[in-house]
Amino acid sequence: MKYTGARIVIECLAEQGVTTVFGYPGGTILNIYDELYKHKDRIRHILTAHEQGASHAADGYSRSTGKTGVVFATSGPGATNLVTGIATAYMDSVPLVAITCNVATNWLGKDTFQEIDITGVTAPITKHNYIVRDPAQLADTIRESFAVAQSRRPGPVLIDIPKNITATLVDYEPARAVFTGNKQNAGNEPGSTERIARITACPWPDEADIAKTAALINAAQRPFIYAGGGVVIGDACIELLAFAERANIPVAVSLMGKTAFPAAHPLCTGMIGMHGTVAANTAVNHADVVLALGARFSDRVATEPSQFAPEAKIFHVDVDAAEINKNVASRGFLIGNIKDILSRLLPLVKIRARSEWNAQVDEWKHIVPPIYTQKLPFHPKFMFELIHGLLGDNTIIVTDVGQHQMWTAQFYPFATPRTLLTSGGLGTMGYGMGAAIGAQAANPARHVVLITGDGCFRMNCNELATLSHYGFPIIIIVVNNGTLGMVRQWQNLFYEKRYSETTLDFGPDFVKLAEAYGIRAFRAATEAEFAEAFRSALSERTPCLIDCKISIDEMVLPMVPAGKPFSAMMLEI
Repeated sequence: MKYTGARIVIECLAEQGVTTVFGYPGGTILNIYDELYKHKDRIRHILTAHEQGASHAADGYSRSTGKTGVVFATSGPGATNLVTGIATAYMDSVPLVAITCNVATNWLGKDTFQEIDITGVTAPITKHNYIVRDPAQLADTIRESFAVAQSRRPGPVLIDIPKNITATLVDYEPARAVFTGNKQNAGNEPGSTERIARITACPWPDEADIAKTAALINAAQRPFIYAGGGVVIGDACIELLAFAERANIPVAVSLMGKTAFPAAHPLCTGMIGMHGTVAANTAVNHADVVLALGARFSDRVATEPSQFAPEAKIFHVDVDAAEINKNVASRGFLIGNIKDILSRLLPLVKIRARSEWNAQVDEWKHIVPPIYTQKLPFHPKFMFELIHGLLGDNTIIVTDVGQHQMWTAQFYPFATPRTLLTSGGLGTMGYGMGAAIGAQAANPARHVVLITGDGCFRMNCNELATLSHYGFPIIIIVVNNGTLGMVRQWQNLFYEKRYSETTLDFGPDFVKLAEAYGIRAFRAATEAEFAEAFRSALSERTPCLIDCKISIDEMVLPMVPAGKPFSAMMLEI
C-alpha cells in the first residue's frame, strides 16, 4: 500500500503503542497535523501553550510510566524551543522521541524562512538524531528511534522530517523484522535487525565477575549502597530492596534515585550529597565498601571527588560504560542491566546481621539541623507531612528546581517508584508545569501535585492555559518566598549578603493569575490556612493553585558547600 510520509508517521507511532502526543503545530509540520486530525480516535494530541512545555510534558509522561514520550514541533523556533526539554531528558536518561519537521529538502541550507539545522543543534543532547531525506526510510527510522530511545541507558532521540517527505507517497508495510533496502548497506540501514541489535545490545557480565563482586560485599564490615536514578530507570527497585535486606546494608539515594528505596525503611539513610542527610553523608565517609548502583557521582553528590568515601573500596554498577571512573575512581565495576546484575548477585550474597555498623548508622539518623526540631510558624516540612498523610504513597509529586525541590526530597517520604518527577542533571527551572501535565495525562486516576517556587512558576505559568483547557486536576503549590531562594541562600552564605537581582518583590498575584484562567486558587500564610486550602483543593478534583507565603530567609539544611568534602557539612547558619 502507498501512504504519504505524514500517514506513515501516524501508523508508526500507533505501532509503537503511542496513544498521546504533546506538541504545537506550524507550517512545516502541517501535513502531520492534518493526518493526526484524521486519526484523532487513535492518538490523542495535547496542545500546550509553548513547545518547551510540550517537551517537558512528554518527559513527565515518560518518567511517570517508563514509556517513551513523544513531542511534535515545527521548524525553526518551534524546534529550538524543544532544546531545553530535550537536554533535560538527556541529562536524566528519559526516553523521548521528538519529531520536528523542516523546510523541503530543496530549500535546506539556504537560510529559508524558519529553517534551522536542528540535528546539528541537538547532536550533543540527544542519544541519536536523524534527518530523513529518503521517504522510503521514514518508517524504519521511526521504528529504530524508539528502539534507541528505550534501550540500554534511555535517552531522547530527534527525527527531523523535511516537509516534502511528509507529502510524498511511498510504499508502506506494517512493522517488519528486516529492512529490505540497499543490499550493499544491509545491516547498517535504519530499521535493520542487525543495526538495531547492535545499538540496543546490553553487556552481560560473566559469572566470575559477579562472584568477585559478591565476595567483596561478603567480606565488608561497613558496606554502604549509593543508589541512583538508574535503579528506577532499570526497574530494579524490588531487587535493590531484597539485596539490601538480605545483606543488611544501609542505603542512601541520590535525588534521581529518591523513589528507588522506601524512605521509611530501617535501612534507608535518606538522600546523599550537598543537601543530603547527616546519616547518608557520614556513613559513606566511614564505609569500607561502597556499592554505587546506577549513579554517576555528580558534583551534587561527590562534592569533592578526591575525598568521596575516603575509607572505602568503591564498586560501580552501571549500564553505561562511559560513567565508570568518569568522576570518581572505582576499585571495580560491572557494566550491564542493574536488575539482572542484582538478581544474579542476590543468591551469592551472605545473610549478615552487621548490627554494630547499623546501630552506628541509626545514631547518625538522629542528628538533624536544629531548626527542624523547633516549632516553626509555617515551614515546607509541614506541607509535605500533610500531603503525604492525606494522599499516601501513590501520589505523583512533581517539582521545579530550587529550595522547594530540596525540601521535597528531604521531607516527602517517597515509597513508590516513579512518584517523584524532577529535573536533576540539568536543573531546569520551568520544568514542573509541563511535566505535571504529562504525568496527569498518563495517569488520570492518580493524584498529581506540583511543588514549585515563585521564581520557577514565572517561567511556566503560561501552561495554566493548558491546565485549564484540559481540566487536569493538578494541585499547584507555589512556595512563595519572594526570592530566587537557592541563589539567595548562596548569596547569604558566600557573597556577604549581596542579593543581586534575586528579590522578586513584584507581581504577578498568582491567585488572580490562576483565576484569570478559570482555575480555583487559595492563599496560605499559616499551617492552618494551608491545611484548609489543600483539603479544599483535594475535594474539588479540578485544577487548583495554593499560593503559600513563607519567609524569604528560609534555608535548605544540611548543606555541603560546593567543592568541599562531606566533613564540611553545615547543620546551622
